[in-house]
Formats: sequence, C-alpha cells, structure tokens
Amino acid sequence: MSLKTVLILLGLALATIFALVCVLLTRERTPRSCQHLPPEQEDTEDGQSLVFADLTAEEMSQVVLYLQGHLGVPLVEASRAKPSENCIAWVDLQVPAKAEVLRFLDGGGARPPREALAVLYFGQQAEPNITEYVVGPLPRPAYHRDVTVQKYGGKVPYHRRAVTGSEYAEINAVIHRELRKAPRFLTACCESDGTDLVTLTTAPRGFKSGDRVTWFVLFHNVAGTGYYLSPVGLEVLVDHGDLHVSRWQLRKVFYNGRYFAGTGDLEQEFVAGTLEVVRLKQPQAGAVLGSMKPRRLPGPPGPLQFEPQGPRYSVRNNHITFQGWSIAFGMNPNTGPRLFDIRYRGERIVYELSLQEALALYGSNCPGGMSTRYLDGSFGIGRFAYELVRGLDCPYTATYVDRHYLAEADTPKTNQNSLCIFEHDSALPLRRHFSDSQSFYYGGLRKTTLVIRSISTLINYDYVWDFMFHASGAVEVRVHATGYISSSFFHGRGTDYGNRVGPHTLGTMHLHHIHYKVDLDVDGQLNSVETQDMEYEFVKDPWSTQSTIERPYLRRERLQREDEAAFPLHVPMPRYLSFVSPNPNKWEHPRSYRIQIISFPGKHLPTNSSMERSVSWSRLQNEFLREALALPGRDIFPRGQNAFWKMLGVPAGCHPEEGGGAHQHQHLQPERPLDTHCGLC
Repeated sequence: MSLKTVLILLGLALATIFALVCVLLTRERTPRSCQHLPPEQEDTEDGQSLVFADLTAEEMSQVVLYLQGHLGVPLVEASRAKPSENCIAWVDLQVPAKAEVLRFLDGGGARPPREALAVLYFGQQAEPNITEYVVGPLPRPAYHRDVTVQKYGGKVPYHRRAVTGSEYAEINAVIHRELRKAPRFLTACCESDGTDLVTLTTAPRGFKSGDRVTWFVLFHNVAGTGYYLSPVGLEVLVDHGDLHVSRWQLRKVFYNGRYFAGTGDLEQEFVAGTLEVVRLKQPQAGAVLGSMKPRRLPGPPGPLQFEPQGPRYSVRNNHITFQGWSIAFGMNPNTGPRLFDIRYRGERIVYELSLQEALALYGSNCPGGMSTRYLDGSFGIGRFAYELVRGLDCPYTATYVDRHYLAEADTPKTNQNSLCIFEHDSALPLRRHFSDSQSFYYGGLRKTTLVIRSISTLINYDYVWDFMFHASGAVEVRVHATGYISSSFFHGRGTDYGNRVGPHTLGTMHLHHIHYKVDLDVDGQLNSVETQDMEYEFVKDPWSTQSTIERPYLRRERLQREDEAAFPLHVPMPRYLSFVSPNPNKWEHPRSYRIQIISFPGKHLPTNSSMERSVSWSRLQNEFLREALALPGRDIFPRGQNAFWKMLGVPAGCHPEEGGGAHQHQHLQPERPLDTHCGLC
C-alpha cells in the first residue's frame, strides 16, 4: 500500500472520529429542555402532564412496603415464590379516569390523586386467585381497595396468571430431569446429554379454561447466537397446573413426527432400533444459522444525522414539545408505550394513543408450532423494552430516557436508555413546486418528523415501536418486526406450513396482529365518523348537450351506529374515513382528522376457535366508534426482511403526506395556505 493511500485513509479516519466526538459532545443533556425554541413552542404546561407520568422507582418501593404491611397475609418475592404462595406480580400507574383528568386539565378542577395498580397472585388461600388493588395516594400510600370484581365481574381464577420466571425455572428442571431417562437417544440425535439443550415456551397453555399444560420446544444452544433456528426435533408437553411442583409431569413427548408417552419410551424404541433418528451435529458458533457476526469486514461509515443548532424539541419529565406538538409519554410494563394528551398548536387531538396487544399466530406440523398463539402483553411488552444502542437503534443525536418497572420482584428495576426521542429528516419534501409556466420560481418545505421509539425483545422477535409526529399535523404509528423467525424441526410435509431455511429448520408461517387504542378528541369530545367515497355520474355536457361526461362526485355519509363503523377484514373500506367535529372551519366544512390504515391484513382466527374471543378485536380493520384501531398484518419473514404496519392520521383538508389524494378534492382545503403547517383545518 502506497504512502499516499495510507495518508488518505488516516485522514478519513480522523474526520470520522472528529464528527463522532462533536455529535457525542452535544448529547450531554438526557433528558433536556431545549433553549433555542421560539416563544410559541416553549413548554408552558406547568407540570400538568405529570398526571400521566409513570411511577418512580421510589413510588413503586413504597407501594410494595405498604402491601407487605397492610394485607395481613405473607408475601413472598415473586422471583422465588412457589405457585402455592402469595406474591406481588407487578405494579404500575393507575391512570386516572378520563373525566377526572379533563376536569383538571381543562376545567380548573383538582389534580386527581396519584395511585398505583398492584396485581397479586394469591396461591396460599382456600380459593387461589388473582387480585388487583388500587393503592394510594402516592408517594405515601394510606389506603387500598380491591377492584377485581368491579373490573372483571367476579374473582379471577388462579390458573389465568402469567407464567413467572420462577415457574419457568421449575418447568426446565422437570424437563431436564426427564431427559436424563434417554441418554443414548440424546447422544445419537443431538450429540448432547441434555444439559446444553434449551427450551422455548409456547402459548396458550391448553385448549380449555382451567388448563395449564404447555408444549416446550428444544433447541441446540450456542452462546452468542439465536438458538431459535436450531431445533433438534424434540418437543415435550408439560402439565404444570398443580400448586405443588412435585406433581408436575410430562404428558407427551414428540420427536420427528411421532408421539410418545414419555422420554423412557423414546429411549426404549431407540435401543430396540425401531426409532428413526436424524443425527445432528453440535452447531459451531461460526457456522450456526442464528449467528449475527458479520461475514465480511464492514465498509466505510454511513451518513450521520447532525443538528447544527441543537435539538428543535424539548423534553421535560414525561412531556415533549416540538413545532406546535405537545405530548405526554410513558410505558406500561405489560402493554408497552403509551401517549396521552396529544395536542397540536394548543388543541387536543388525541387523549390517548397506546399499544394494547401484539398477537403472533403460528402454523406447523410440529405440536409446539401448530398450537402457538402468543399474546405478547402476557410476557411484558414494556418490561422487555431494553437499552437502545446509540447510533443503531436510534440516532446518535437522540435523547435517551430511562424507564422503571416493577414485575416479579419486590424492588424496581431500570431499563436504562430504553426510550428515545429524535427529529427525523425524511429526505423528502413535504411539498414543493418548480414553476416553469408564466412565472419562474421554486418553493418547497422539508419534511421532518418527531419520533418516539422503543424496542421490545419478546423471545425471538424485536418489535420497533414508532410514534411519529409530522410538522404538517399528521400522527403516524408504525411497527417494524425484526430479530429472528420462530422455527420448527423440518420433517414430512413441513413446507405446507412454511419455508425450509436450513438443513433441518422450517421457518413457520405466521400472522401478526397489532392492537392500538386511539382515543381521538378532535376539536372536543363530540366526534362523529364520516365516510367519503368517489362515484361516477353520467351527465350531458352542459355547453352543447351533445356528449356524455362521466363526472366523478363525492358521496359523504355520517355514520350513525357503531356497527356501521366496524369494517371486517377483507371488506373494502371507504376511500376516506374521518373523525369529525360538530364545529365547522372557515369554509363550512367540519373540522376533522382523516384516518388511514396501511397494513397487510391476514386471515383472522376462525370464530369457532376456543381462543377467538380473546383476540376478537382482530376481526375488524378498525373499531372507530370504540376509538380503538386494530392494525392486522401477516408475514412469512425471509431472513433479513422487516415488515411494518402504520396508522396515519392526517388533518382533513391538509396536504396529504402519503398515498391518498385528499388534496385533489375541492372540499378538502386547508384553513391556511398549504405552504404553512396545517393542523386542525
């Protein structure tokens, strides 16, 4: 290599290091209040957003101490509690009732008392059950009330509790104890003694209410890689419903297309020579399918985002302001990100925008895969939103925020830097025009967006949750699914249920359904749903009446009943759907927000399924009058491909940001010229 080449490479390296240092030196404010905002964008909400703020670590600890001293029953820390004992499952903010909050925010009423919701598992009772308590006031609790019957209409049976970490540990002990009954089989099939095999849970845990039996799929485990792609063909059905762990047992064993009563039977058939064994080598770290180590040296660094005068948004406690936007943010340990009191230019648009549930439904010719319907909220979408990697998960220039949670422990835990906030340049003009007729000019406006992001790792999948606020007044929700596929052992007619991605690995087909709650308050709470569709009418041309014109016209309809606003999957939706206010704009059109649902709808679980009622929200493309949007999607992920769904709310009459064509219709005109940012038009 010549000296000139070395000097050039050295110069590039120094320039890159200098740029990174400059970027990192500007990020010493986490969170921070921006000092360069114009006066109309300053944060003047005076702490009102704290009514929605997540519990602090100290508040969580105080709730635990209160419960330990006032319930009159022994409580064991959930991380070591047996099913036959009592424990605190989790603690979260008890969000005050909407009417109470609005009286405080808008009517000058008293601030609602700050309270926590605590969920407890009572296994050491005559009738084991799950109980929910509201505890308050914080930060020093003095009362608690049982809200279980009020919320659910009766006591919640104990078998409905989520599986805790300690229960998984006991299940693994049962499985590995049973594996010791088949030593020669394990050596032949997997080059293993069973101790280096890992298990993957499935869900739900049975077919009828009261069941607590779970299929567990076994995989080769190689440190530092995704074991999800290395199934060994062995799956076991564990009955873990009894309160006493000593009574848990294997109900069935599955191997390479066949079912056995237990691992002892499997061993007997292997010794007798009547079992067909697929002999797998121990995977090597460098060659395993699930390795994320790069296969070649990385190229030169890519472009970096830069804020020449610092951030144009402000973060104070749980409150964000950005170019007219005002947002309160938080994180539910079970359901994930939640936003409240979303305003644009001082007007509330959305009272609540929150993730509610994520369903993944699988198909396979193996029992674990064919029975899996993960409801990720039961694992903890917010709880498993871990630290974000600066410069990869979010830009270097983002603001990173810690999140606290209390689940399966008596002390709170912190996921550092697990939520990020940043302004994103879309590298696309929001609007532009180059005039070459009559007069010559150019006008344009950059399209920038504020992004609130967290990423949840739920077993094999990493879900990137984005809430995006556009300078035009549009709100967008988007989710990317990445990580690893979930796989089954390839045998028989496996390709009827997915694609072969390895010598013995089947990438199983599956559906994703994502459920969001969207409580829209467009110019007040008295909103209606309006549909607009295009039709053609045949008319004689009025200037000569000699010819016929197919003239498009707009057909509007104000929906009167809830079932009219419920659109089943695969049924064509109206071209435009709007949440409208009774108040008109200056052109006498109702002030409104358009709802756009952009997704890839899959096939809903058959309604005669015993599980369908638990995911009935995914029957519909939307549930507008209930103010909850179900965003369904389907994918069979090839390696390295992501899928996304998004909901885009556009102020009706504003220049659209994606798709659609609202600007083509005369009646959809903004109150202000289009070269200014448009809000509630």
